[in-house]
Amino acid sequence: MPETIAIDGPCPLTAYVVSDATGWTIEPGGPTREWMDKTPAKGAYRCLPLAMANQAGWIIPCPATVSMKWNGKDDPEGLSIKIHDGPPRIEEFIVSHFGSGIVTFRLPWLFRTPPKIGLFVRGATNAPKDFAVPLDGLVETDWSPSTFTMNWKIMKRGTDVWFRKGEPICMLMPYPIGLLEWIEPAQKPIEAEPQTQQAFLSWAASRQKAILRHHGGEDTWQKDYMKGQTAGGTTAPDHHRTRLKLKGFRNG
Repeated sequence: MPETIAIDGPCPLTAYVVSDATGWTIEPGGPTREWMDKTPAKGAYRCLPLAMANQAGWIIPCPATVSMKWNGKDDPEGLSIKIHDGPPRIEEFIVSHFGSGIVTFRLPWLFRTPPKIGLFVRGATNAPKDFAVPLDGLVETDWSPSTFTMNWKIMKRGTDVWFRKGEPICMLMPYPIGLLEWIEPAQKPIEAEPQTQQAFLSWAASRQKAILRHHGGEDTWQKDYMKGQTAGGTTAPDHHRTRLKLKGFRNG
């Protein structure tokens, strides 16, 4: 049986400052992305799951403007790093440690979460970057006394890759440590659930009509999911959200 997670009141997420944090901040994730702003009529924001995922965690911005170039070799010296703008001694926090064209951001915090809650440490959601990919990690922050790093893999040798000051380099998302192992996956024909099948068929017919009208030049944005309702008029549960309101990190 799955283990229960008992949290009495608010779920704390504490960032203990363990080294010089000058220039470093942690901020609630925001709904916007530059590339989404540039889509026709900002149409990407009509996809509520995209906008919600953008906000699903806390963002750590880059404290400096940094450029780097990888020569394709596996040794740590194969990645050259230049700091262009940032706080003093920031070069100690942005290093080539692992080799293989991986840049390491040493974060100045030790994170703590309640028992059985960990952190999914990753690049900012829906924030693609040319020639570099974030390396995700799952960290058991409910017990470990160790800090962790955020790492990016440079993908093209001989090419300048830039991280601009204020650009998100890391996203923190709490998660129940045992959740994935509690899930009981199953696959079945939709006909096995007539009510679900009927709701799906109603949605599919409505969607097809909207697509045809759109191709005819109409602005046919389907708002059912945004409104938290089905094509048949059934309303979503109370937990339906169109925006997340994460708290900022307070001092003290």
